[in-house]
Amino acid sequence: MFKALVVTKDEESGKTSAGVQEITEDQLPAAEVTVAVEYSTVNYKDGLCIGPGGGLVRKYPHVPGIDFAGTVEASEDDRYKAGDKVVLTGWRVGEAHWGGYAQKARVKADWLVPLPEGLDTRAAMAVGTAGFTAMLAVMALEDHGLKTGDGPVLVTGAAGGVGSVATAILAHLGYEVAAVTGRPETAEYLKSLGASQIVPREEINETVKRPLEGETWAGCVDAVGGAMLARVLGQMKYGASVSAVGLAGGAGLPATVIPFLLRGVNLLGIDSVMQPYDNRLRAWRRIASDLPMDKLEAMVHPATLSDLPQLGADILKGQVKGRVVVDLNG
Repeated sequence: MFKALVVTKDEESGKTSAGVQEITEDQLPAAEVTVAVEYSTVNYKDGLCIGPGGGLVRKYPHVPGIDFAGTVEASEDDRYKAGDKVVLTGWRVGEAHWGGYAQKARVKADWLVPLPEGLDTRAAMAVGTAGFTAMLAVMALEDHGLKTGDGPVLVTGAAGGVGSVATAILAHLGYEVAAVTGRPETAEYLKSLGASQIVPREEINETVKRPLEGETWAGCVDAVGGAMLARVLGQMKYGASVSAVGLAGGAGLPATVIPFLLRGVNLLGIDSVMQPYDNRLRAWRRIASDLPMDKLEAMVHPATLSDLPQLGADILKGQVKGRVVVDLNG
């Protein structure tokens, strides 16, 4: 028997509830690799899966947790053996497949990545999907020509999980980071991560009639979408790129094609869920080398399985700052 956060659904009312239960290994889904989970984390999708499901959960009872890191216990795949340290993000684990909010998980070998040297399982979950996505976004900007010295790089939703890690990575790499936040109380936190400029959200979250404004930003990691992304596109320098990673401000994009046609701006879509293995490995290796671990530690808030129902509700309300690391044995 081992502990898991199990979400159940009342068929009559349609309401869900989440609580810590003892389950057995034979209740785990069929797959090739069984992992003793050591740490997980909390993402927006986890909040949806813990709470109303949001259409993400297909079948109840369900174990959420879209990220986890731990040690292989048993493997039917030659790529992994007992004792290997591994990390998992994405692949709809925690949504369509039982996830990391349990002391054991069983998943497909294709979904795992070996933990790179320089990271332990706790640090990997301080990174989690949010940090992995942030690194993919930075890599995409650099692959499209961004270099230090080109000018300030904007990070929207900077106090959130993706934004926090993107800010720390960019600053560590030597970029000038302009951090957008709607919470003035997070300014010092963002400066501690390396932001050199704080941009109040109200300055940049309204659409304007002009499709182009002054060339201001050499790059952008955007976690907001909506009107803010539309505004930012018109402020990018010639040939600059925006990595779009989220939609906290809405899925619509009230923009024109003018920034693309007259300034050669690039809008780069960043998906972390179905990312190919080789790029996952590249991103995790970059994380191990380019994410300052002292900055990462400053973002971490520890939690246990029993904290998750409340944390799931909090993240849906935008009340979680930085990175939550869930100790499965705590």
